[in-house]
Amino acid sequence: MIASVEDFQKLAKDNTANAQKAFGSLSKGLQTIASEIGDYSKKSFEEGSAVLEQLAGAKTLDKVVEIQSDYAKKAYEGFVAQSTKVGELYVDLAKELAKPFEGMMPKAK
Repeated sequence: MIASVEDFQKLAKDNTANAQKAFGSLSKGLQTIASEIGDYSKKSFEEGSAVLEQLAGAKTLDKVVEIQSDYAKKAYEGFVAQSTKVGELYVDLAKELAKPFEGMMPKAK
């Protein structure tokens, strides 16, 4: 009976340590993602402002269309790249959250 209580206490201690590691990883990962999104938002705003200045200085309708088309293409490519990067950060975060608990799961044969 004593061995069972000691085993239970060890399991509880291990689970607590694993949970603390997972919460630490979660905090760090979410900070990284938030920072990345903030940087992208700032960059996107600056690029949009620059395009508005270019549009204000455009002399012809053809130039306006050209500026807008270039901006739309660059904005789309930037969004796709950023979405991919953030998606990878979420995948990495999920892997980091699972690491402390890997030893608790039985291995598949």
